[in-house]
Amino acid sequence: MERAKVMTRSATESHLEGGGGGGGDGVCTAVVSPQGYECREYEVKTQDGYILTMHRIPQGRGGGSAGKRQPVLLQHGVLSDGTTWLLNPPQQSLAFVLADKGFDVWITHGRGTRWSRRHESLNTSDTAYWAWSWDELASYDLPATVGFVFQQTGQKLHYVGHSMGSLTALSAFSEGKLVDKIKSAALLSPVAYLTSMTTPIGRAAATAFAGEMLGALGVAEFDPKGAVGTMFLELVCAIPGVKCYDLMASLTGPNCCLNDSTVDMFLKYELQPTSVRTLVHFSQTFRRGVITKYDYGSSTANMAAYGQSSPPEYHMSNIPHHLPLMLCYGGGDMLSDVKDVQLLLNDLSNHDADKLVAQLVNEYAHLDFVMGVNAEQVVYDGLIAFFDKHS
Repeated sequence: MERAKVMTRSATESHLEGGGGGGGDGVCTAVVSPQGYECREYEVKTQDGYILTMHRIPQGRGGGSAGKRQPVLLQHGVLSDGTTWLLNPPQQSLAFVLADKGFDVWITHGRGTRWSRRHESLNTSDTAYWAWSWDELASYDLPATVGFVFQQTGQKLHYVGHSMGSLTALSAFSEGKLVDKIKSAALLSPVAYLTSMTTPIGRAAATAFAGEMLGALGVAEFDPKGAVGTMFLELVCAIPGVKCYDLMASLTGPNCCLNDSTVDMFLKYELQPTSVRTLVHFSQTFRRGVITKYDYGSSTANMAAYGQSSPPEYHMSNIPHHLPLMLCYGGGDMLSDVKDVQLLLNDLSNHDADKLVAQLVNEYAHLDFVMGVNAEQVVYDGLIAFFDKHS
């Protein structure tokens, strides 16, 4: 059962810098409330025992009745948390833009990140706490958070996923999950296939089996700001041909439209932990060219997990053809490469024509879709029109 806790605090009681407990009120008090928005906090427990924090902006700064506002859930990508939707000024941050346009905005924080580091029986120091990949995010986290919003509001919701937040949704949709609770989904920098990924750091790490090496050393948590993250980067950046002097561009591509202060905020707050297994899973996807569940590395282990010797494939063509999907991708994106997005669109070729929209923004890279200073005009206005059409 999910359980909810609504917290209201004054803006001076907490700060965004937070610990490994769960006190997610820092997001409300340090980021949302000072901008003049109402903010609420909830806890949701997944079926496998992880306690996740969600934040809700139920209405815009103009107030008004929140009763019948259309709910929309924002799902962040890997190595970040829900704060990523709040780093720009209100007129440029998707969460605030949606609230001001009349939506009931729900922001998730995935397991293992700053505000969602609790479990009913495990501690983050336990290796078992980190025994998951993005499979579990699709199988447990999304059903818990989407189901909770559906339960709280009594309405189907719109979904926005960035990067891994698109992959987990697509994977869930391909297995028939969530579809009965979702009105439409907008996928920004959609990650699915990774074969054509051009990020030097990502390709080098995947090719060098860097994630597997960490796992072999008994490392289960990947904290990009900790000793393990530093060791990982030193390992990858030492590979010939990899230039790490501009870490963000080397990882995401040449983002065109980021404000320097937003980049500073991102680097301060948004490099969040994930599981080593998630990195290994991405590497498997890159090396094999197909989207499958996590490969445990032996036919025996896979048989125990899946009842077959190799991991089952996610068939994106199985996504219900009537589910409205909007894919927004960038010509400069090194993680979600145009050729890989085209492979995904090929899988969706039988989708209902009036239910699939694809937008290529030539000058955008991976983070521009979330933090670009002009993203409202370039992407968000069309995204909101897409939601309105399918409400």
